[in-house]
Amino acid sequence: MADSTWKDGILLKIVNLIVYFVFLGSNIYTVAAPSGIYFNGKETYITPAPWAFMIWTLIHILLLGTVIYQFFPQGKKVVIDGISWRFPLLAILNAIYVNVWATHHYIIAFILALFVSSAVTHIYYIVKKHHSPASLADELFIHLPFSLYHGWTTVLVILTAFEAFGVNALHHRAGVWTKVFVFLGLFFLEGTAATYAFSTPEGDLPASIAIAWSLWAIFAHQTSSGFVHWSALAFSILALVWVAKGSYGLMIRSHGSRIALSDEERAPLVG
Repeated sequence: MADSTWKDGILLKIVNLIVYFVFLGSNIYTVAAPSGIYFNGKETYITPAPWAFMIWTLIHILLLGTVIYQFFPQGKKVVIDGISWRFPLLAILNAIYVNVWATHHYIIAFILALFVSSAVTHIYYIVKKHHSPASLADELFIHLPFSLYHGWTTVLVILTAFEAFGVNALHHRAGVWTKVFVFLGLFFLEGTAATYAFSTPEGDLPASIAIAWSLWAIFAHQTSSGFVHWSALAFSILALVWVAKGSYGLMIRSHGSRIALSDEERAPLVG
């Protein structure tokens, strides 16, 4: 069989480019200069500092590499043959979520955040379980963006849930139940970071970093409630432990401790 060319799967490749620039691109300006909506949203007791949302910028830059990498044979194998039409679906859902959230329709935004998280999770599963990175390009443009995306959408679900159903921190003091739910939310995020660290022998460092970054942003921003502030600090420190574990696993893998291709969970996406 002849080697694939850049024209193989050209319809989906064009669609991926269009949805990236039209839907994801519409979010780039907002996240690159968060002096707008990220300063004017509902203030809850788990709201992070606005710089937490700068992670969008990194994700979108990496995804630009993804839609370019799809024109290369190895990239086409994963993006077109593996992820397929899930990427356009994710881009559309993400754009709708951001715009609904920006207009302060938080209950609808929470529902959309669940859909975005579900779409990212499906792609994340395909990439992590059925594709072993064979090059630096695979790491940078396939594994890294979707690991960050998956960790970040976990954070967004929690943040949007508090915006949809929690009290406004500017108008209400943190009561007992607010503190309980904030503690549980922080615990869930830290526990998710730990899960990423132990998800594979080498862990998932980018996903753990996305959550640790968010926890530190919550700690930095939440100064009105001592309980929330110091709880966020404790969980931020624990999250750094899981980041360190992932860093160690990555270092071990880079020195030759790689997963065998015969492993069922790491088998190539296509034969």
